[in-house]
Amino acid sequence: MPNAHDPHAATDDRLVVAISSRALFDLGDSHALFERDGLEAYRQFQIAHEDEVLAPGVAFPLVQKLLRLNARAPSAPRVEVILLSRNSGDTGLRIFNSIQHYGMEIVRAAFTSGAPTASYVRPFGADLFLSAHAEDVARALRAGVAAATILPSAAAQENSRQLRIAFDGDAVLFGEEGERISSEQGLEAFHQHERERQMEPLEGGRSAVSWPRCSACRRRFRPRIRHCASPWSRRARRRRTSA
Repeated sequence: MPNAHDPHAATDDRLVVAISSRALFDLGDSHALFERDGLEAYRQFQIAHEDEVLAPGVAFPLVQKLLRLNARAPSAPRVEVILLSRNSGDTGLRIFNSIQHYGMEIVRAAFTSGAPTASYVRPFGADLFLSAHAEDVARALRAGVAAATILPSAAAQENSRQLRIAFDGDAVLFGEEGERISSEQGLEAFHQHERERQMEPLEGGRSAVSWPRCSACRRRFRPRIRHCASPWSRRARRRRTSA
């Protein structure tokens, strides 16, 4: 758990991303073994193969790009990636061997021995939680933490080194107020609600903390990092200005 004397503990403006081991590495075969033959077979398999490097998972390119942001100022990193895994300490050794093989600067981790990982997100000070386990993501969201499920993808990975992050506005960057009115009362009621409150800033959503920290990273690396213009409403612009 982070503490004030931990050199890797999050600073006030550092973006802290917690990632699950199944999102970072391709653990599909070993996870299938666990579901088919149980924990002991899985444990023996991972220990027997602890020196075999795991293949990158679907979130591996994202994590690489996030960690590259620290290259310009290693002594004052802007991003920290934390590993949260349902593995135990012995079965997780293969995961850390793979992290070292790829040269990833991931030093803080929690291995929960099968317990849900969502309860570790806040103690680690994470702004965003990415996991292949939908149940853990749902728990984090219920606790008010920005989280998303990483889905398997058959799409070819691009070779670009550019980092692109897109946030959904409704119920993510901003509160659920507008989305709730739209779903319960319809689109016209939503438009009327927005017109009547166009001078009021929108409430922050689950990503209201991580968004300013992403923006701080973008400002630091400008002009290398580009962003797309968005058609902000007046209420969204006011929220952005006050953030």
